[in-house]
Amino acid sequence: MRVVMFGYQTWGHRTLRALLDSDHEVVLVVTHPRSDHAYEKIWDDSVAELAEKHGVPVLLRYRPDDEELLAALRDAAPDIIVANNWRTWLPSEIFDLPPHGTLNVHDSLLPAYAGFSPLIWALINGEKEVGVTAHRMNAELDAGDIVLQRAVPVGPDDTATDLFHRTVDLIEPIVREALDLIASGGARWVAQDRSKASFFHKRSVEDSLIDWNWPAEDLERLVRAQSDPYPSAFTYHRGERIRIVSAAVSRARYGGTPGRVFIREGDGVVIVAGADARSGRRPGLILRRLRTEDGTEHAAADYFRSMGGYLTSRP
Repeated sequence: MRVVMFGYQTWGHRTLRALLDSDHEVVLVVTHPRSDHAYEKIWDDSVAELAEKHGVPVLLRYRPDDEELLAALRDAAPDIIVANNWRTWLPSEIFDLPPHGTLNVHDSLLPAYAGFSPLIWALINGEKEVGVTAHRMNAELDAGDIVLQRAVPVGPDDTATDLFHRTVDLIEPIVREALDLIASGGARWVAQDRSKASFFHKRSVEDSLIDWNWPAEDLERLVRAQSDPYPSAFTYHRGERIRIVSAAVSRARYGGTPGRVFIREGDGVVIVAGADARSGRRPGLILRRLRTEDGTEHAAADYFRSMGGYLTSRP
């Protein structure tokens, strides 16, 4: 089949690599210009450079809404479009243009976690597995019929970085298998159960700010979800922003006011956590390692030389 690809960052790069290694012909690639957005500078393998290396024509676009692009797509005469991590809405005049429509590859187990940053949100929410879905694009966000889906388990110590590597390795086999099924006429499309759909927005700085009213279990997952190279979960201590590199849920239960720098436990320092912390029935969050604004990493037990005071949401 003749294939046009829309994609960006490492997800798009892996998709294009799969297409180039397949029996199908890549006739055009559309990708975004490089971005200064914090999350778009992570996992930023260049789709454009890979396409150019293989002599595939490339168009750079922020949005797919100009006549030049539409004309180029018509001239390319694709049998199918394959999209992965295209960051803006594709109109029906594009996704319905090829005879086989558009195959979208999304890094969640749809219908759950449609939209943006699904791995981070899934880890924060304590999901037991994550994965990748190949589905036919329609007018709703990540809502089309599914042709293939693969899952991997989430371990108790996994970070978002671990889950990225585990799921990004699923992209190439899924893309190749899905295209071969479609080309052979053997694809079996399954409608999504829209009653189970959930939608998530892009992550931003505000989403990494720790809310000490959250239970310690949720905060521990937030820290793992904001693992390097993602911007770390952060809080403020005596007017200075500190970024939490490593944390754990305390063994003992601690009562008081959320955010209180309370006591040493093991190799870290316990912070009181949870909206009902006053009851004394909840564990706290043990801070183990943190990073100050100058980039220096500290053991929390060294940084907090005395107990007392509060970690806050503002300087």
